[in-house]
Amino acid sequence: MDANLFIYVAHAEGQADDSALELVSAAQTMFPGSKPVALVAGSGVDPVIQEIGGAFDGVWKFDHASLAYPNAELLRPLFVKALPAGSIVLLPHNTLGIDLGPGLSVKLGATYVPDVVGASAIDGTTLKIVRQEYAGQVSTHVEATIANGAVITVRPGSFKPAAASGAAGQVTDRSSDAEGLTSKRKFVEVIQAEAGDVDITREDVLVSVGRGIGEQENLELVNELADAMGAVVSCSRPIVDAKWLERPRQVGTSGKTVKPKVYLALGISGSFQHLGGIKGNPFMLAVNKNPKAPIFQAASVGVVADLLELLPVLTEKIKESR
Repeated sequence: MDANLFIYVAHAEGQADDSALELVSAAQTMFPGSKPVALVAGSGVDPVIQEIGGAFDGVWKFDHASLAYPNAELLRPLFVKALPAGSIVLLPHNTLGIDLGPGLSVKLGATYVPDVVGASAIDGTTLKIVRQEYAGQVSTHVEATIANGAVITVRPGSFKPAAASGAAGQVTDRSSDAEGLTSKRKFVEVIQAEAGDVDITREDVLVSVGRGIGEQENLELVNELADAMGAVVSCSRPIVDAKWLERPRQVGTSGKTVKPKVYLALGISGSFQHLGGIKGNPFMLAVNKNPKAPIFQAASVGVVADLLELLPVLTEKIKESR
């Protein structure tokens, strides 16, 4: 299995995305004892290989100017050309993975399994996959046949990152496979998100609030807690959509990507769009009155409670401890 087990390594500005090492853990859960091969595509990718190569049995390097910006229309034919029949390919379930995965599975004649949050092997040809439905309120268990290969997208944050210790495995330069690739899409530019009064991407402690806070007036309770903790307030998308907080404070795939040491999630359900913006495996404390909220699956500690009752007590206790 290991010889045909591959992981696509997402990266930007010379650094690998956290999803790369999370996918290694996912692969080891699905196929115990495995050490897959990394697919690293881009332009000037040697720093990325040096960073995470130690977590892989080997690295396939696709270094070409046309791959400088991730483009599914280029990566799809590239991987179809390079990968052997029956390959298992793991991708992050982000905008690129959602774009790349379905067509790649069709071209490879492989099973497509999207948005996986848990999995285990039944035997060498079947996986038991866990997915979430209805905004995470229901977990669905399905069996996927992988005898002819599979393309699997894994939700970011669903698996703890593996260690990337040691030197990179054997690096195989497959850059010539990228010659002659064409695409109707053309990368134009990156537009930086608007600046705000704080930069949540640089903060070690975030107190993040979601729709569970109920009313805008209740944000004062959140601000008081953040002040007591020496933290900065961030939020999920519904709070920004309601114009209760500014967009630069939004955490998620459509907001900012943060890497705090401590993340306090208050009244946040835990959609994958929100969790996709939290990197670095922080200590996460989640408070929600719904015991089945998906946020609890990602949290280090979960508290089922009414925010309006808990926050004043928690704030006072923190003030006393200081």
